[in-house]
Amino acid sequence: MDIVTFIYLLLNFLVLFLCSKISYRFNLVDLPNERKIHTEATAYTGGIAISVILLLAIILFDNFSETVSLILSIAFLISIVGLIDDKYHLNTGGKLSLQIIPIFYLVFFENLALNQIGDYKYFSIELGSFAIPFTFLSLLFLINAFNYFDGMDGTLSITSISVIIILYFLVPDQNSKFFLTMLLIPICFFLFFNFSILKLPKLFLGDSGSLLLGFIISFTLIFFANQNFVHPILLAWSIAIFVYEFLSINLIRLKNNQDPFKPGKDHLHHILLEKTKSVFISNFLMSISNIVLFIIGYLSFLFINPLGSLVLFIFLFILFFFLRNIFSKELK
Repeated sequence: MDIVTFIYLLLNFLVLFLCSKISYRFNLVDLPNERKIHTEATAYTGGIAISVILLLAIILFDNFSETVSLILSIAFLISIVGLIDDKYHLNTGGKLSLQIIPIFYLVFFENLALNQIGDYKYFSIELGSFAIPFTFLSLLFLINAFNYFDGMDGTLSITSISVIIILYFLVPDQNSKFFLTMLLIPICFFLFFNFSILKLPKLFLGDSGSLLLGFIISFTLIFFANQNFVHPILLAWSIAIFVYEFLSINLIRLKNNQDPFKPGKDHLHHILLEKTKSVFISNFLMSISNIVLFIIGYLSFLFINPLGSLVLFIFLFILFFFLRNIFSKELK
């Protein structure tokens, strides 16, 4: 281990520790209520801490590409949006409006738009003039899909780790692997605070963290797709659980004439916790489900073809939605 890496590891701990202490000092805490699982006021600034750590990583290391450095820098703004939402409880319109600003900048001014969705042997999906609106809607969709997973200790962090590990396996570029490693480290450090291991101050990701991780991973997927590092359908498989859950819960809510944007306890992690009575088992099932879905998709890509993998992705979503709907009815 070189001295720069050691300094980075040390900064991970110090930034998270100081951020948690400052948060409790200035009452930046999430209060328990009937919708939430926790029973004590808990600091919600984990996302801000991680975003600061990633900014420090850009300064410490020269392995990041210009695009990746830009994504991490702008991601700090999205974490501020989440902090404002946590503090002032923005309505859906206000929250989405503030998210649009950093997304707009990267898509329109830095040309980080998804240009194609892959070659499927018999046809190739080039987005052309539809690239910008498609990218814009996809980003809003995926960033908020990550936000849906932030409702129980460790859920979003551990499931995000599963995505990062999958992407590390997929990308051949060493600098990209280095970036993914530097992204993985603060999330792992955060888990020690999230679960208050060794009596560390308890810390939540908050909306600053859920929006941050959704933002970084979403733009990372676009970057990898445009660099032709990985076929887009494999990138889709890497986040299958996020896509499936977000679509399913909103379709179920619309079917039941419920507001799709209203917070509730009908998310997958709530259902698993109700069934297992264990946060650890619920988190394990969430993350392993994403990995298993990816393995299925990867094998179909290798042994059938990209088109077969795409068809399977859609079929498994339909199956997931069917089962998800059954579990939702049982929960009532």
